[in-house]
Amino acid sequence: MPKMPIPADEAERLLEMEELGVLDPALEPKLHSIAVLAARICRVPVALVNLVGGERQYFQGRVGTDLSGVDRDSGFCPYVVEAGAPMEIHDALADPRVREDALVTGEPHVRYYAGAPLLSSRGHALGTVCLFDHRPRQLTSEQREVLLSLAANATMLLELHGRDLEESGQVAQGLQELRELKEQFLRTVNHELRTPMTSIRSYLQLLEEGGLDEATELRFLEVVERNRAHLLDLLDDLLLLASLNAGSLGFSPDRADLAGVTRQAITDVIDEARSKGHTLNLHAPAGAEVWVDAERLREALRHLLDNAVKFTRPGGTIDVTVTAEPTPTLEIRDTGIAVGAEALKYVFEDFYRAPNAEEQAIAGLGVGLSITDKIVRWHGGEVKVENQASGGIRIVLTLPRTAPAQRSGPP
Repeated sequence: MPKMPIPADEAERLLEMEELGVLDPALEPKLHSIAVLAARICRVPVALVNLVGGERQYFQGRVGTDLSGVDRDSGFCPYVVEAGAPMEIHDALADPRVREDALVTGEPHVRYYAGAPLLSSRGHALGTVCLFDHRPRQLTSEQREVLLSLAANATMLLELHGRDLEESGQVAQGLQELRELKEQFLRTVNHELRTPMTSIRSYLQLLEEGGLDEATELRFLEVVERNRAHLLDLLDDLLLLASLNAGSLGFSPDRADLAGVTRQAITDVIDEARSKGHTLNLHAPAGAEVWVDAERLREALRHLLDNAVKFTRPGGTIDVTVTAEPTPTLEIRDTGIAVGAEALKYVFEDFYRAPNAEEQAIAGLGVGLSITDKIVRWHGGEVKVENQASGGIRIVLTLPRTAPAQRSGPP
């Protein structure tokens, strides 16, 4: 008996079968219905939906036989799969390809065969819808059309099943990512809020116990005030993010000077920058008029600058440049810690903290860039973050010079 042919696309064909999950038992009732229709309409005793795997053929739909499959090197269907075209053998005993096959010489003594390939949208033959009879015969033209149509419908069922599997996998992955984000959020918020609260409680307890000199009391009160202010900033950021996501934050855009707003934002972080020995340079030789809500933009810029200060090592440099032409642009370059290439894709997501921030225990809720991105996009602008070849981060923010199309609220 001739050796069974192997399709030229065998590796790709088997990969697609695996991706579609064609051997899922859940498919069998649907494919059984295809086999029932084929047997009744074509008036044959045996009909199969046969999926041809690497080593075995799987009868996922079957009528007229108790066999669940046969080896790959037996039968008729591998010839259809190799050719990717229908095949009809009127008398198996007269065909040298199959006349010595065990299905022909023994039970069930096949004499007639017709098979139509299950051709996927990628062009791979995954198997067949096939017919067997115990006597020589041939199909009518109408029956051949029905066989081809049933093969197309069986293929559609396989691909729909594969799409359902893919979507289920994506949903499962999305839920897992959501769970991980929730856990990270709870860990981060718990730490960031608990730390200043614990500090406030400890220092207030010491003050309540008394016995401290005036200078020490004053120093403790300064620590309490500093932690109180930090706690309020964290809560303000959480509320701001919630308002942005809900689309309930008010915006009052008007003409403003980008250089002037940038100077105001720098005053919000300059003390922290000086405490770390940073050199913070502003290059704004000429004002750049933009159409923005100046207070909201100042909040966005403060977050960008705060990140630059936090992630730049002591003694580093932060350069801020404002340009007016051709588009009003703000550029921030620092000599801080670069972000992994994979992490750059997620830096604008709510509560996302890059691995290096976690590893180096750099404080923050992971909302600064998210808030900035939402505010800037509402104005019709754009923020881009990239690593510099020399190290550190480069942020480029562009804003409209005139009022963009009417907006109903933040994104």
